[in-house]
Amino acid sequence: MTSRPRAASDQDRFTAETERFRRELLAHCYRMVGSAHDAEDLVQETYLRAWRSYSGFEGRASLRSWLYKIATNVCLTALKPRPIRVLPSGLTGPYDGPDRPPSPVAAGEVSWLEPLPDAWIAPPADDPAAVVVERESLRLALIAGLQHLPSRQRAILILREVLAFSAAEIAEVLGTTPAAVKSGLQRARARLDELEPEPAELLEPTDRRARALLDGYIAAFERSDAGLLEQVLRTDATLEATPFRDWQAGRAMCVHILDAYVLGTPGDWRMIATAANGQPAAVVYHRDADGVLRADGAVVLAPTATGVSRVVKFHDPALAATFGFPDVLAH
Repeated sequence: MTSRPRAASDQDRFTAETERFRRELLAHCYRMVGSAHDAEDLVQETYLRAWRSYSGFEGRASLRSWLYKIATNVCLTALKPRPIRVLPSGLTGPYDGPDRPPSPVAAGEVSWLEPLPDAWIAPPADDPAAVVVERESLRLALIAGLQHLPSRQRAILILREVLAFSAAEIAEVLGTTPAAVKSGLQRARARLDELEPEPAELLEPTDRRARALLDGYIAAFERSDAGLLEQVLRTDATLEATPFRDWQAGRAMCVHILDAYVLGTPGDWRMIATAANGQPAAVVYHRDADGVLRADGAVVLAPTATGVSRVVKFHDPALAATFGFPDVLAH
């Protein structure tokens, strides 16, 4: 005897009850794996598994907790065979050798962290506190640090520090004990403190000072103006770009590398302002030999009250589409 197909009303009820959690689950999966597109796939798998077991959901936990349990375990399974995603600063110290243009790492040698468009996970605008928390928990520096934690410690830290789950709830999610959760949380916090002992106080991307810094950075590239870059960057600024291993520390070195090997001539670059990881960002276009402005990637800035403290450029033309922009810009 074959089982009766589940009624369309069951699917409708499932969608109505679970769809409102999709964006926060996407943010959760992104924190776990460091890739926007992988996070999308993992959320799809989460909903597929949830639907399959929905008829057995008995409401002993909240629906939200139940979905987070599924999503977290989907992520932990996915992470087992994968190398961690990193930024260049997670591989080595800043480059201080002979002057040379950046050279890329061989394709496939490193798994790179990816930016997350703010538009993908924006919470309701009528909850400003939730907006701030969401931004802070998605800063690039934090996401990069999280990737260096063992995956279960990463899950514990996110569930406790970001999502405010209790130790008992996390133990239920991970199939362990509250004591083990508390121990894992302590180790995770200590490791994050080693990686970034004093996190920078970043301006909110809606702060006019943050937008002024982004506008200045964009103008410096579009005008090929190294002097303007000096005004935008802090003296202790860092510059890194995937897929390059070498990265620079200090404004003088950052400006030199950009001026000598990147800026080119006025009009070579075009940038469109956006936001990623709760930070000001831009989708980047570069003019090719035929004069066509083609997608080149995205750049994310860390704005502070005294200037941009960190620039991370992601050289991946596909990011234009990820952020909702065309591959080619009209003249």
